[in-house]
Amino acid sequence: MPTKFKPSQVVRNRETGKYETNNYFIKGTPKEELFEYINNDSGKPKIKQKCRNELVRRGIKIEYVPATGS
Repeated sequence: MPTKFKPSQVVRNRETGKYETNNYFIKGTPKEELFEYINNDSGKPKIKQKCRNELVRRGIKIEYVPATGS
């Protein structure tokens, strides 16, 4: 099974009454959203590592810059 970014979501279509499953695989997540999650202080470390691994897989170099806070 491919790596997931978020848990799957089951949504009911109101017109037809059928259920559809939305899978949030990390390979389909935009680069900006991955960087946003890595820089988020409240993000889980396991998912942050998944994001870093995905960016490396895509060939994107991650540059660490220390935070400037007062």
